[in-house]
Amino acid sequence: MPSLRPAINIADAKARLPELVDRASQGEEIIIARNGEPQARLVPLVPAPPRRPGLGAGQWTLHGSLDEPLPPDLQAAFEGDSA
Repeated sequence: MPSLRPAINIADAKARLPELVDRASQGEEIIIARNGEPQARLVPLVPAPPRRPGLGAGQWTLHGSLDEPLPPDLQAAFEGDSA
């Protein structure tokens, strides 16, 4: 559950950023204010779920071959030439 601590002034937050990042990484929500008005919230990152190789297997169809040369107009676009 987020902490209900008062907001931290932006100048103070700049001076104490490493400490605030450590606190946020432990689950604390830090509110940063400018002139007493809340402006930003520092919260811990939620880790992305691990990728599972092959999860989309069979969902896409490849037309042609990846070894075939590109059409001339597309090749020119990649090379920076105007078609």
